Amino acid sequence: MRDILAAVALAGLVLLSLPAHAALQITDDHGVVVNFERSPQRIVSLLPSLAETVCELGQCQRLVGVDRYTNWPESVKPLPKVGGGLDPNIEQIVALRPDVVLMATSSRAGDRLRALGLKVVALEPKTHADVQRVMLKIGQLLEVPDAQKIWRAIDAAVMAAAQSLPASVRGTRVYFEVNPGPYAAGESSFIGETLTRLGAKNIVPASLGPFPKLNPEYIVRADPDLIMVGQRSVDGMLQRPGWMAMRAMRAQHLCVFPAEESDTLVRPGPRMAEGARLMAHCLAEKAPGAKPPAGARP
Repeated sequence: MRDILAAVALAGLVLLSLPAHAALQITDDHGVVVNFERSPQRIVSLLPSLAETVCELGQCQRLVGVDRYTNWPESVKPLPKVGGGLDPNIEQIVALRPDVVLMATSSRAGDRLRALGLKVVALEPKTHADVQRVMLKIGQLLEVPDAQKIWRAIDAAVMAAAQSLPASVRGTRVYFEVNPGPYAAGESSFIGETLTRLGAKNIVPASLGPFPKLNPEYIVRADPDLIMVGQRSVDGMLQRPGWMAMRAMRAQHLCVFPAEESDTLVRPGPRMAEGARLMAHCLAEKAPGAKPPAGARP
C-alpha cells in the first residue's frame, strides 16, 4: 500500500512540475500563436470590421477602445478612440489595460505593443473565405458558440440579392472605387466576389490583387458600364483627365454612396449582407438598360 501511495504522490509532483497550458490558443494571420488563460474580457480593436464582428457576436461590452474610424453599432461611439490602425496611440492603448488588441496585419504597431507586454491578434479579411475564417477565429477567442451563423446570414443575403436582379443587368462591367488613390476593389476582393455573385463583371482582374492602386488611365481605357463610388471620392474623380468621356459618366451610370453606406460596403464584416443589397440596388437602377423604379433616387 505504501508503494502505491508513494507512486501516486510522485505522479502528483510530476504533474505540478509540468508547465501550465493556456486555456485558449489562437493563431493569427501572421502565424503567431497567442495564448490566453481565459477568454479576453477587455478588448481594443484597431480595425472597424473586427469591432463590428465582436459586437455582432453579442460581445460589444468587452470593447474598451476602438480606432478612430469605428462608428458602428451605435454603442461603440462613446468608447475611447485610440488613433488609427497605422498610427495608434500606444500610451492610450496601454492605459486601457486590454487583455488583447485586435488589429490588421498591415498595422505596424504590433511589435511595439507586444514589447510592452500586450497580447496582439492580427487579422485582416480580404476575401469571402477570409471573412468566414476571421469570424470563426473571433468566435473562438470570445468563446461564442456557432459564430458561423453570421456567415450563413451573409451568404443567404448575397444569394437573395442576386436572385432579385433582372437578367438584363447580368454581365454589367463594373468599376468599384474604394478610395481616391484611386484604389479599386478587384475581382479577388470580398467586394469583387460579391459583385461576381451578383452577376456583374469586374473590370479589375484578380491578377492585380484584391485592392490595387490603379493609374486613372487604366479605368478610362477599360471604359466600364457602371461605376460605384463613395461620396468622399466622387469630387476628385470628376477632375481626372478623360473621365468625363467614359460612357458610364456620360450616361450617368454612376452610383454615389453616402458615407454611411460606403462604410458598410468597404468593411469585410457582419454588414456584408447589407453591402450586397446596396450593390444589387445600384445594378438594378443604374446598369445600362436597367429601368429604375418610379421615384427612385438619382
